[in-house]
Amino acid sequence: MDDEEREETWSGFRELVNMTPAGLEKWLASDASQSAGQHQDGGESTGHASGRRIVAILRADKGDLTDDDYRHMRKVVGYVRRHLAQRPSGDVRDTRWRYSLMNWGHDPLGG
Repeated sequence: MDDEEREETWSGFRELVNMTPAGLEKWLASDASQSAGQHQDGGESTGHASGRRIVAILRADKGDLTDDDYRHMRKVVGYVRRHLAQRPSGDVRDTRWRYSLMNWGHDPLGG
């Protein structure tokens, strides 16, 4: 991944991930977080695992991020953009849609 791709990925990630590492960690520990998303074989959901990875990325120094970290950041940006486009009507405060986005580091109510 070249420097231009890294910078574009970094910008999109920082724009869309609006939860702090501490806020995201607190959310990931909640029952609502753990019940949201797609679970395979009764294990951790994809979004919940992604959230743990996002916390590590947010806490890392930018210069220490690897190409694998940037690939994950791109995955986060794509997921959040797709799901924002599917916003349900009405109050989304207590919806699986919001909870799923929050597992990916984005609170549509402002983080």
